[in-house]
Amino acid sequence: MKLASFFAAGRDRIGFEDKDGNVVDIAAAAASHGMPQLAEVRGDLLPLLETEHASWWPALRELHGLYGSGQSPSLRFSPGDVLWHPPVRRPSKLCCLALNNSANSERILSGPKHPAVFVKPWTSMTGHRGALEIRPTHGRVHPEPELVAVIGSRAKNVAASDAMAHVFGYTIHNDFTSPTMRAEDTFHYRAIHPAAGDPEQVEYVDTHVSYPGRYKCSDTFSAVGPWLVSADEIADPHALDVACSHDGRLITQDNTANLFFKLPEVIEFLSSYMTLMPGDIISLGTALRRSGGGMAVQNVNLAALGGEVSVAISGLGTLSTRVARLP
Repeated sequence: MKLASFFAAGRDRIGFEDKDGNVVDIAAAAASHGMPQLAEVRGDLLPLLETEHASWWPALRELHGLYGSGQSPSLRFSPGDVLWHPPVRRPSKLCCLALNNSANSERILSGPKHPAVFVKPWTSMTGHRGALEIRPTHGRVHPEPELVAVIGSRAKNVAASDAMAHVFGYTIHNDFTSPTMRAEDTFHYRAIHPAAGDPEQVEYVDTHVSYPGRYKCSDTFSAVGPWLVSADEIADPHALDVACSHDGRLITQDNTANLFFKLPEVIEFLSSYMTLMPGDIISLGTALRRSGGGMAVQNVNLAALGGEVSVAISGLGTLSTRVARLP
């Protein structure tokens, strides 16, 4: 099932896709069919995900079946007539994997033997057909097309063998990045360590460190959506085609099979350090392989080019973002 959070006819709503590609208002449809467990949920999918699935998922499947088969009229909206929100509007965190694509192997001079993660705030998110707001101070900004897994139940110290049971579904993430701000926020400094053999003394070690507070987490730097597709519709999240285009020109074509760390081990690793909550986003890393040796995503400077960038992932749909230059 494809689920969405959106604004239409004066208010925020949640919905599902019907057989004709329209978005059906879940609360209105549930009210008309006497399903009180769904009739009061509106505006964001997070309250549903935070509730025990057994209490609402069977009813939602029944409701979807009615409207998917054309047996019932409904309050439907054309996808072109709605304002799309991120499917989960306020997750507790967006966990993003760094350099998690086998295309990076020759570029990594040194690095960890485990997943590397950074966390973005929900305030960085925008929905499908939203604007990427770029200011002159942002410098160069490029897209990063990624598959997202959305957590459906609390996960703490979860084994990889049990991890997929905690995944509710999947969506698309464009993890916009500013190499300019990354360079500006990188320190080359002498880190202090305890001296070998004498913990009372210190030694200085040359190192580099950068923090993603600006170059990854600025407002609108995470486009997410349009749909949250339930896990039962995606047979294998590691066999999905990923394509990224700028103004209709294909710039990246990849497959999630090339993700280095796969989702079960990522959940195992993350949940051993931080509790994953319902609605949390795990963005699995950037699709990087170029189509026909064409332009790499890092060369697509949206600050200079403007236009529109789109990410398509098989089974999940297409996420589009327009560039808005601000003073």
